[in-house]
Amino acid sequence: MHPAGSVILFTVLSGAGFGLLACLGLGLVPVHGLDALLRWGLGYGLAVAGLVASTFHLGNPQRALRAFSQWRTSWLSREGWASVGALLLLAPVALAAIMGGGLPGFYGAVGAAFCALTILATSMIYAQLATVPRWNHWTTPALFFGFAAAGGTMLAGLVVPAAILTALLGALLILAFKLGDRRFAARGATIGSATGLGGRGRVRVLAPPHSSPNYLMREMIFTVGRRHAARLRVIAVVLAAGLPLLILLFVPPFPVVMAVAAVIHLLGALVARWLFFAEAEHVVGLYYGAHVTPGAR
Repeated sequence: MHPAGSVILFTVLSGAGFGLLACLGLGLVPVHGLDALLRWGLGYGLAVAGLVASTFHLGNPQRALRAFSQWRTSWLSREGWASVGALLLLAPVALAAIMGGGLPGFYGAVGAAFCALTILATSMIYAQLATVPRWNHWTTPALFFGFAAAGGTMLAGLVVPAAILTALLGALLILAFKLGDRRFAARGATIGSATGLGGRGRVRVLAPPHSSPNYLMREMIFTVGRRHAARLRVIAVVLAAGLPLLILLFVPPFPVVMAVAAVIHLLGALVARWLFFAEAEHVVGLYYGAHVTPGAR
């Protein structure tokens, strides 16, 4: 799949933002006054920036509001409703903390639940696609929650939970890479199954479907070299999990230290999310002879 910058920014920033908002909503970090303004402001800033970035991938951003009408069938629509619900429900909790007061924990817990629903809906936009075997797996929502939880706790300054979640995220990333490489072959998709002609014998392409690049080829087909991908995988694991974990374990948790760890983590998340899209092979590529089995690149 084509790794669009707007979608990468959207998923990374909004994931970290809603992860931080969930931590604050649950009261895991008791903040008041200026500290509350900074932390809640960071959470809202990341979440809103990610949501705004997502609109740049729409063909006609002015029609973005129409997505809210399809909540019965569309995970994208459900994501929109959940994100708006989270931002609205947590606003009174944030304002109360900034003003030096507080609300009953129930309000923050409901807002945190909507944050989790937002992350789930975002992940299911991709995990539901049977046409992309690498995404159509439990590791996809697990990774979205892993990044949100690790990034959110790191931004919240929760050292021990962040260290544990970051270590788990690193292991999950490695597992997702390995399992993902087998998904397309395990699905058994071929040009015969794609066309429905497999029962008639061996199917092969006599001529390309199009004489020039089209939308499907630009959006659904992207090739990344195996060696290049291997290097980026190492960079993603090191930046998203390895270095932040070492900082959390061995460096005093001063605010600037936590900020550095969070920035490194987000850089790693951007690399990992680029690979998430770049390595995903859509079955439509079979029509164009674009599928390359792992190990042949």
